[in-house]
Amino acid sequence: MGNLKIRDYDSITSFLGSWGPFQLKIFLALAISILPNGFVGTYVVFVSDTPPHECYIPENYSISEMWRNVTIPMETVDGIEKRSSCSRLNLEIVRNYSQNDFIPNVDVNVSEIPLESCLDGWTYSKKIYQSTTVTEWDLVCENGYKSPLATSIHYIGVLVGTFLSGQMSDRYGRRPSLFLMMVLQTVAIAAQIFSPSWEVFSFIFFFVGAGGYSNCIIAFVLGTEILSPKARVVFCSLGVFMGSALGYMATPLAAYFLRDWRLLLIPMAASSLIYVPLWWLVPESPRWLLNQGRVEEAEAILREAAKANKVKVPKAIFTQEEIEDALTMKDKKNNILAILSSCNVLSVTLLCSLLWIIITISYYALLLNTSNLHGDPYLNCFLSAVAEVPAYIIALILLQYCSRRFCQSSTLFLGGVMIFCVHLIPIDLPAVSVFLEMLGKFGMTSSFCIVYAVSSELFPTVIRNTAMGCCSMAARIGTIISPFIVYLRQYYKALPYILMGSLAISGAFLCFLLPETFRKPLPETMPQMQQICGRRKQEKEAEKGESTDEYQCKESKL
Repeated sequence: MGNLKIRDYDSITSFLGSWGPFQLKIFLALAISILPNGFVGTYVVFVSDTPPHECYIPENYSISEMWRNVTIPMETVDGIEKRSSCSRLNLEIVRNYSQNDFIPNVDVNVSEIPLESCLDGWTYSKKIYQSTTVTEWDLVCENGYKSPLATSIHYIGVLVGTFLSGQMSDRYGRRPSLFLMMVLQTVAIAAQIFSPSWEVFSFIFFFVGAGGYSNCIIAFVLGTEILSPKARVVFCSLGVFMGSALGYMATPLAAYFLRDWRLLLIPMAASSLIYVPLWWLVPESPRWLLNQGRVEEAEAILREAAKANKVKVPKAIFTQEEIEDALTMKDKKNNILAILSSCNVLSVTLLCSLLWIIITISYYALLLNTSNLHGDPYLNCFLSAVAEVPAYIIALILLQYCSRRFCQSSTLFLGGVMIFCVHLIPIDLPAVSVFLEMLGKFGMTSSFCIVYAVSSELFPTVIRNTAMGCCSMAARIGTIISPFIVYLRQYYKALPYILMGSLAISGAFLCFLLPETFRKPLPETMPQMQQICGRRKQEKEAEKGESTDEYQCKESKL
């Protein structure tokens, strides 16, 4: 009978209410903490963009203006004829012809003059940018691979950072890990400003990725654990992703006025000053403290929360049985091996990771594909950010009222079908193709938002941050692959859309293998996780009258 006195955490803290000053403070503080992530998350689009360029012709070469005009050959790219970016006519031959007063294409067939690479460097258009990392270190032509390689190194940093910070957060606490990652991100961006070479820039970019995405994941988990079930759903959509979207919108605005890449990094680093007051606003997760056996600290935070919400605190927040159970859990340290030790946890982790990969491939490939659109890059970037806002609102509505399987599968299916249909549109109807692609982006953005909520609800508190870190680490694989998905259009223009659409539609059916977590309390321990196998059996038992709380008590204490 003692086991029946063990309540789940949400029941224990129900006296705080769903929304109050405490929940609002946590919601706003964590949402604000994510603003810089959206702000700095896309600066590489402008910092490492490649402006139009061509071979530099030194002034000290005795070449007439007539010959200078033909020294850069014409080439056809995507059906458009333009001046070559990576080759020029052999300057020694051109100079000899010029000094002998030969007339190009009259006395000499210019097309027969051999070509050479840009031995004297390049000249870059300054119509849009004053400088980028590409123009400063000549990352074009044979060195063109270095610019996307720097981005890949950044995402490798994200992969490593999310993996390590997840384990660190589960072992040492959400709050210290959160602020440590914030410091790492801030210091790394500030150091990038003084990069003397591409190699140093890329090395530091690794740490920017390691810190930036990790603090976002930890903030997400922290909000999920502190907030009430109703506030949690709003936080998982509007709090996290809307904060990121607002920061994303600010990036092109800053880049428009600061067109030198080093100057642009200054407000990126300075935006981290917003983290400073959060140290006094964001507490440790009482849920995590309880699972670590630190009952007094958890009670102190909950009493402060009750005081802020002006509600009466129970004489004993935790029963003696719950305290004893928490103390027995104190010495049970969980890490990445805990995921590998359980078939159910491993299966859920692999399925979630696969979903994250599928979603990030399509999301980032569509994001990168906007560079193929004509128009102002600053306006295109801003519109891309604005387009995400309604997607997050729809995600919030779905999460509030629909089962998690339906939320995830419907958005993936919508995105997949729209993306797949893009290549079926005739070439003379570009507006329809763009509209379908935007609908696809809408679906994938909503799906991206929902997969965070679904994943956080599936994993128990003791390994939640580690498991989320593993999923985010897997998502980086999709991020690294996405540029190559876009690159496939050079071989067959429809191939990227076919691949992205097929993957998203497959993911929509894959969702039904995951357990349902809609309106169920967050699991605290490994045995309380929903089972992939035997799920229907559990649901039938619930229909016979066994409540969720009672079921959890039979599986494990708290």
